Amino acid sequence: QVQLVESGGGLVQAGGSLRLSCAASGRTFSRYAMGWFRQAPGKEREFVAAITWSGGNTYYADSVKGRFTISRDNAENTLYLQMNSLKPEDTAVYYCANSRYSGSYHSSQLYDYWGQGTQVTVSS
Repeated sequence: QVQLVESGGGLVQAGGSLRLSCAASGRTFSRYAMGWFRQAPGKEREFVAAITWSGGNTYYADSVKGRFTISRDNAENTLYLQMNSLKPEDTAVYYCANSRYSGSYHSSQLYDYWGQGTQVTVSS
């Protein structure tokens, strides 16, 4: 089984930056892509970004495009999310996730392994 552990969350002022990391451990059957989702209090979990593991093709939610950058270190099985120009509306618990198959990367249903999440709080 695959274990995902997020780190790098914290409190930051609006306009600031944070870099989230997600370390994968354990055995996995295969990997098509990994993604980041977030969930704010009282709101549904929403897609943030995804990256295909082999080709490095990236996909972003419109709300973060131009501000966030997703990347991965294949050798270390680590996923990153560089978040710049943070806004208060970015405040949420951020989760990394693994998918074994291609599909609708915007949908949480595609992903089979999830981390515990890391809190990101952006103050105004």
